[in-house]
Amino acid sequence: MRNKPARIKRLDIEPGRRILVIADIHANIPYFHGVLKEARFTDNDVLIIDGDFLEKGADSINTLRIIMELCKRGNCHVVCGNCDDWAGIYDPDRSEDADDHLMQYVLWKKCGIIWDMLNLCGIDPFEIESFSTIKGILKENFGPEFEFLANLPHAIETDNFIFVHAGMTPGKPLSQQTSDELDRCDGLLNRDWSFDKWLIVGHWPVMLYGKDTVCANPIIDREKKIVSIDGGCVLKDDGQLNCLIIPDRDSEDFGFAAYDPFPVKTVLNDQAEGSQSYYIRWGDSHVQVLERGKEFSRCRHVRTGYEMDILTKYLFCDGEFTDCNDCTDYILPLKAGDKVRVVETCSRGYFVKHNGTSGWYFGELI
Repeated sequence: MRNKPARIKRLDIEPGRRILVIADIHANIPYFHGVLKEARFTDNDVLIIDGDFLEKGADSINTLRIIMELCKRGNCHVVCGNCDDWAGIYDPDRSEDADDHLMQYVLWKKCGIIWDMLNLCGIDPFEIESFSTIKGILKENFGPEFEFLANLPHAIETDNFIFVHAGMTPGKPLSQQTSDELDRCDGLLNRDWSFDKWLIVGHWPVMLYGKDTVCANPIIDREKKIVSIDGGCVLKDDGQLNCLIIPDRDSEDFGFAAYDPFPVKTVLNDQAEGSQSYYIRWGDSHVQVLERGKEFSRCRHVRTGYEMDILTKYLFCDGEFTDCNDCTDYILPLKAGDKVRVVETCSRGYFVKHNGTSGWYFGELI
């Protein structure tokens, strides 16, 4: 349930062990396995899953089971994110209206932990008349999974770090925070808040902090003592899954590994940075289609009036006004020999990532 007293876990980590932190896996098993490989995860490391490992991606139930198995090794610890709080469906004060709303969400998304469980039980989600009558069947078949979720802390605290999914209220003891304060704090870095201990968070994709460019790499704010690591895995077409690497329990020498599946190519031609650009993003993506084309459409961002060409397949509907996928017209500064990751190939060139930053390249690749 939302806005309950937060569960806090105290963790003592031995010196000489790396701390690896991954947030917002969102049921994407290939990305999870990929970033663990990139980070060279071993039994001597301490792995923190910093919330939102479920929902939005293709395989919530098996993601959950993989993480449950990792926790049995003793060096994996998990924080509850806002997308992981499914044990709350058994709260005795929960209303039927809340269950009906949940089923509307499940049928809209057509994925997620409840969707997966229903299908494994041979229950067609579209045939359910009342979710309240089905909950007993789910608990009978997935008791260990719900017990694991019910016991997840909302924060893990060490001597120097607090691992929490979204944020926390400054000046208030961690023990007095609510679950909502810890797992639903949107846009933490946009607030004028700082902390005594390092706060390691996910939740808010880091590219949303950008204005004109798109970068998926972790943001380290040393004045505020906040590290934000959500790389937009599943949520963004060019997203990546980040793994923050803390070399030792007392270290602030942060590094990171990242994984995405995009093919790596070599730039053959120098390219100067574009003179101007804009980033249309989730929450502010309403555009007017000025001229619709087969591959690209000329669009005007409604709020700012900025015009750019957008891949037509990124537009959500055929009308004059529509929302769209995140997109940018940023032209990357590149040198021959640079390595890029190719997200889109089109008649005009390539939409690529270079060191985590996304943009267009109009030269040749090998």
